[in-house]
Amino acid sequence: MSQREYHIVVLGSGGVGKSCLTAQFVQNVWIESYDPTIEDSYRKAIEVDGRHVILEILDTAGTEQFTAMRELYMKTGQGFLLVFSITSMSSLYELAELREQIRRIKEDDRVPMVLVGNKSDLEEDRSVPRPRAFKISQDWGNVPYYETSARRRANVDEVFVDLCRQIMIKDQRRYPHPQLKETKRRKRKKRVDCTIL
Repeated sequence: MSQREYHIVVLGSGGVGKSCLTAQFVQNVWIESYDPTIEDSYRKAIEVDGRHVILEILDTAGTEQFTAMRELYMKTGQGFLLVFSITSMSSLYELAELREQIRRIKEDDRVPMVLVGNKSDLEEDRSVPRPRAFKISQDWGNVPYYETSARRRANVDEVFVDLCRQIMIKDQRRYPHPQLKETKRRKRKKRVDCTIL
């Protein structure tokens, strides 16, 4: 049986921990130093709800100079992690524009996405109140919201699995399982045969 491949794009402003989150999920490593990303791509096979899938994860640049590449990521991506830092209110506000851009490019209001408040281990430096982030996630059509810590590996797997699950559900609606189609076809045929008799 062929494994489904899903393309996930990790977006957010610079320094919010996108690379740390991705590296922790894919390789179980914590990156201590900050080195601005241009673009990194990872592959990871996981099992979600009994199905084996391969995630192609694109860790994107947060800096303004690479915005031209963003449109291409948004066209090819099937699901999006929108990451901000709980220590930076502006990093949360920047995501609204990214979300609008995704919806415009995809021409779809129900694009699989997860809102991620990273750096939850820096609670004493928090500048984004939890209720504020929850309110935004609700305003965005009840987009799932998680607070993560790449350093402590808190909720790291959960955000990727949740996003993968959303893509799987959307994928099943678009391409129903071939066996289900065959079963429906047989049932229809039986009904037709019965009417002939």
